[in-house]
Amino acid sequence: MSSILITGGAGYIGSHMTWLLNEAGHHVVVVDDLSSGNRHSIPAHIPFFQGSIRNKDLLAQIFTTYHIDIVFHFAACIDVGESVLNPSRYYQNNVSATLDLLDIMCTHNIKNMIFSSSAAVYGEPLYTPVDIHHPTNPVNAYGRTKLMMEEILKDYESAYQLRSISFRYFNASGADPLSRTGEWHKRESHLIPIILQVASGKRPHLEIYGQDYPTPDGTCIRDFIHVIDICRAHLLGMRWLREGGSSKVYNLGNGKGFSVQMVIDTSRTITKAPIPTIVRPRRAGDPAILIANSHRFRTDFGWNPQFGHLTQILHHAWQWEQRNTKGQTL
Repeated sequence: MSSILITGGAGYIGSHMTWLLNEAGHHVVVVDDLSSGNRHSIPAHIPFFQGSIRNKDLLAQIFTTYHIDIVFHFAACIDVGESVLNPSRYYQNNVSATLDLLDIMCTHNIKNMIFSSSAAVYGEPLYTPVDIHHPTNPVNAYGRTKLMMEEILKDYESAYQLRSISFRYFNASGADPLSRTGEWHKRESHLIPIILQVASGKRPHLEIYGQDYPTPDGTCIRDFIHVIDICRAHLLGMRWLREGGSSKVYNLGNGKGFSVQMVIDTSRTITKAPIPTIVRPRRAGDPAILIANSHRFRTDFGWNPQFGHLTQILHHAWQWEQRNTKGQTL
């Protein structure tokens, strides 16, 4: 029986992917160094290896023990601000370590990868919605590492026949509808979990960076896509590669824009909490509007977001936040 290796499988998107694949009857193996993931976020019976993807002996052990035919690669550093302050960590982990993974995949004749890329490869948008033809010009180390890996994957296909699908996510959000896993970063920087942490009393207030943008309410507009919809796209990508499909690059977004104020107002309605806010000056590099055009993936695979409404995203995220607040474990 073929198995699927998920790197970073105990992290936010990786853990949701693990649950979804497990439910669909696939055999899954997870490797995660737990620097930002949590062992309890995945089913207890899943084979789990704690360690870095730079540990070639560990990967050789996994590839020798299990008949891996595809790798879902989620193991990466993702904090844009940190990437500016500490780019070395990002180049070491997101590029160098991924090269180690690719090389050992080739050694063991594993020729399929789903790569977790990012909308950060585009940099400052020249237009929106951002389609797959938009020029790539990342403005931080995080975005550059993702674009570098996309280019490297092209070379590995040409030289070693390693085929891949790279998904450029916009704002991954929400949580498992059954609250088995969700978003929990040790240093939270994402809007929705921060808002809900204010609602649950973990933070005193929310800081809004800029209220004078050329948008209807003055706050930034972003494309929030439910994490389950991202995982559903990965299932389609896996089937494509396993059936011999060629390498592809796709945007993954909801295709709808929600302003920061809209997210706050809807969160207040769902949580019944006041959610105090403090307005700060704009942050450098924050575009007024950033929305994805995922037309190519929708057309090629017939994919559409299942949880495309903001209320659904926030409802699932709030269920998860409440579970964490009560101290429940998986």
